[in-house]
Amino acid sequence: MATTASAESDGVFSFDHRDMMVFILVMSLHGLQSMITELLPEFSVGGLGVSIGPFWFVAMSVVLLFRSFWACLAIPVGGIVFGEILIGDFSALGAVEGLLVITASWFFAMSLITDPTDPKQIAGVGLLAKAMEETAAWFIDVGKFYIGVEELEAISWLPETVWATEGMGALIQIVVAGIVFGAVPTLFLYPRLRGKIEPLLGMRSVEGRDGPAFTGSSLKRFLAWVAILPLAFGAETLSETSGGIITFTPEFVETYGQAFLFVPIVAAAVIVFGLVAYRQRKVEGGV
Repeated sequence: MATTASAESDGVFSFDHRDMMVFILVMSLHGLQSMITELLPEFSVGGLGVSIGPFWFVAMSVVLLFRSFWACLAIPVGGIVFGEILIGDFSALGAVEGLLVITASWFFAMSLITDPTDPKQIAGVGLLAKAMEETAAWFIDVGKFYIGVEELEAISWLPETVWATEGMGALIQIVVAGIVFGAVPTLFLYPRLRGKIEPLLGMRSVEGRDGPAFTGSSLKRFLAWVAILPLAFGAETLSETSGGIITFTPEFVETYGQAFLFVPIVAAAVIVFGLVAYRQRKVEGGV
């Protein structure tokens, strides 16, 4: 019988074969649901375009089962691999913002969990992570507007209104992606996954802890989140002005149409179901 380890037993930065499987699972799941939502139309609220996806309850429910740095990193990597590279629309510098901001936001938020058996706490932490991500994107977009590398909607004689317009867009995304398609479904999905996914990957469920939600580790992670904002802003600004330095832009969707989106969808689905089937056989065989 194979021995199992808690998702946090060796530290959040440990990396072994179990962490690799978690990384692949989260990356593929996030890529899969991101590309599925790409097929859905956008809608507008008060003249502001709002996209339905990604369905953040997938990340909230699965990533917070393991609570490791690598699970957090897998979220933006999944978007890059399946949502950019495989459809031929990749810019290295353009990917840096999401890579830094999303990873740091989730890494901080998960440190606040004290009772991993409480779906309400999990959903709240997931919503916080999404809110931090959108807040960071809000600051970065406004910053690009002020230095002249991006045009945003603002009253010509009062450029400060860009804070309101972009802030409203961020708020709507928090409500739609963070609550409607994030926290609310997580309340129902997370408790159904806990205790089932971890053993499949050779792990025990993460246990709760005593004490306050905000600890010394939380403070360090929050300061790291603040510190990466200028780095993300710099990378995004360079991406707008330098063309991305390293790019891969055959633009398959523009060439072959929306049907090409099924390529990354199928690829992600094959990886997810292949990994689950492989681990299922291993578990049944006692490996």
